[in-house]
Amino acid sequence: MPARVDPPLALLAELTHRCPLACPYCSNPVNLERAAGELSEQDWRRVLAEAAALGVLQVHFSGGEPMARRDLLALIGEANGLGLYSNLITSGALGGAREIEAFAKAGLKHVQLSFQDFSADNGDRIAGLSGAHDRKTRFAEAVRAAGLPLTLNLVVHRQNLDGVPQMIEMALKLGARRVEIAHVQYYAWAFANRAALLPTRRQLDQATEAVEAARQRLKGVLTIDYVVPDYHGVRPKSCMSGWGRQFINIMPSGIAVPCHAAETLPGIAFPSVRTNSLSDIWHESDAFNRFRGTDWMAEPCRSCDRREIDWGGCRCQAFLLAGDAGRTDPVCTLSPDHSVVAAAVQEAEGLPPAFVYRRYSNAPTSTRPSGEPNRQRPG
Repeated sequence: MPARVDPPLALLAELTHRCPLACPYCSNPVNLERAAGELSEQDWRRVLAEAAALGVLQVHFSGGEPMARRDLLALIGEANGLGLYSNLITSGALGGAREIEAFAKAGLKHVQLSFQDFSADNGDRIAGLSGAHDRKTRFAEAVRAAGLPLTLNLVVHRQNLDGVPQMIEMALKLGARRVEIAHVQYYAWAFANRAALLPTRRQLDQATEAVEAARQRLKGVLTIDYVVPDYHGVRPKSCMSGWGRQFINIMPSGIAVPCHAAETLPGIAFPSVRTNSLSDIWHESDAFNRFRGTDWMAEPCRSCDRREIDWGGCRCQAFLLAGDAGRTDPVCTLSPDHSVVAAAVQEAEGLPPAFVYRRYSNAPTSTRPSGEPNRQRPG
């Protein structure tokens, strides 16, 4: 492990796994935490206080849908009182002007709102909830009316990627200051839907050209962050800026992980804030030190000149695709396991199967993309 570990920049507070949407790319675990197992308001207040003492600067209230928690207003106020910059990551499907005005008064600093497409019909189909797009639009208007800065989070994939130019125009119309156009990351439920979500190379190239053109045209007006899919890359991205380097994620149960998918890794005992302080978790736990720095790396990562740039890529992806969290991320073309990624990219050139939707009840259903054969994918 590194001789010195800086404090985490941000705390991702996953308050709940409850959510009204059924997104087929949901990044939450396959086995969702039920409401009875969630941390209490008092537990979260203590975690926020420990985060501030540790040196955390930002807290991102997330889920699931964080507005499913009745104590969200109180937690925003607690974070504000502790001097933490608070960001709400939401679907916008469970609230409106009254809620967002109260959040703003309590000290909320920013809202990150997800959209599934610019088109209401396709957006609702992807979200698995009729009327979701209209709810989101009204919520965005309420955010701007409350004077809060707004970021639109546009999760893109094979079945909405052609609409990137229109999504950017939608963001302008809604008054967003920033847009995050992020390709689906293939973990958990999204991995089950990978064949339905992974874009073709043609789609990716066209979308990238559209983003670059919009960046030039809207410079100084709208900031556009763009995250390309790992599977079409040459080298891996720096997942979470490196394992245990900048982020600490607290799941609804209280389990602390370096990233949202880390709990899937076998052989690692991830600590809980119910029994451990945030400081001990960050500095002392084996879980957070396991893949810190570069000492853990094997070849070709160990001698790679990018080892302190991408930090070996994603440990969860390495396990998911290569069966070993310590191996080189298979999206890297230098990885001995890269063939599994190449095969998935080749598969994406065919017709996509139906979505398997994510329900909080864990009862998946399937539907076909408009105009395509109804080929069911095993759940």
